Amino acid sequence: MIECALDPDTKKWLKDFLGDMVRFDEPMSKHTSFRVGGPAEAYVKVQNIEDLAVLVKGAYERNLPWHIIGDGTNLLVKDQGVKGIVIVLKGFFTGNEIDWKKDDSALVKCMAGFRIKNLCRLAAANRLKGMNPVLGIPGTVGGGIVMNAGNDMGAISDVLDSVTFMMADGKIKTISAKNLCFKYRKLLWDSGYKEKYGKFPVILQGIFRLCISSKSLKELEQEAWKILSRRKEKQPLEFPSAGCFFKNPLSGEPAGKLIDLAGLKGKTAGGAQISPKHANFIINRNNASCSDILELAETVKQKVADMFGVILKSEVRILE
Repeated sequence: MIECALDPDTKKWLKDFLGDMVRFDEPMSKHTSFRVGGPAEAYVKVQNIEDLAVLVKGAYERNLPWHIIGDGTNLLVKDQGVKGIVIVLKGFFTGNEIDWKKDDSALVKCMAGFRIKNLCRLAAANRLKGMNPVLGIPGTVGGGIVMNAGNDMGAISDVLDSVTFMMADGKIKTISAKNLCFKYRKLLWDSGYKEKYGKFPVILQGIFRLCISSKSLKELEQEAWKILSRRKEKQPLEFPSAGCFFKNPLSGEPAGKLIDLAGLKGKTAGGAQISPKHANFIINRNNASCSDILELAETVKQKVADMFGVILKSEVRILE
């Protein structure tokens, strides 16, 4: 078990403030796509921005560790659990609207807890193009922005217009996407945020600038079906995982190809396995632990480094 960060007074504050929206010692295996992970000291569902501001500011002032999660789809939680407060945005932070412009474009506003798949459906239903790079990617809009989710067709930042976020003192700001620094599979916040608050901001909303497609609704649906079918054919979606485990190197062969060439497809550690279908997927094949998954990931990194001189970096966020 982890060393506790929440004393009885803190737990009372959380319970008095949040009521049934807080659970103590909540198994995180119930809330991640990997289906692994020990208990969170406090697992909190926040219903509105006002409560989130009180919670985040209170945790900051009390010097408590806290973590924001969405759908738990790009997340690996250690077996011993999570210290502090896990704050969940999905379920309540799901508002969305479309602001049509005169130039056949639209600003699509989505709260951070709105699922990416629902954003893609919303865009397609209104014949708006630009979301194919995240089509089929699980998780929420907030998580997608943080990791700059995408595929070989592009990334979510390509169509992002602005981001609204909350700082650790509860203050809210909106910034143009042009003034944010997006890299491959990550958003680089100004280091001043973390230096001042010890945490990066919490994303509340993303606004996407999309254009009307010249294709018919039926053509867009067929296009989406082809992309999703190809994804289903190539990826082991029938097993718990966090999607692609390693980032692709910036040059040369993709991570999955390197892992395959290293002869690691199908390799296991406990209940974890390198997927025989897609080598960049570590799957929970048989009641794996986080330790099993990390052991397998380390084996992959070592073998690929030894054989090809490439250092693979994890795409999955590790929470402890």
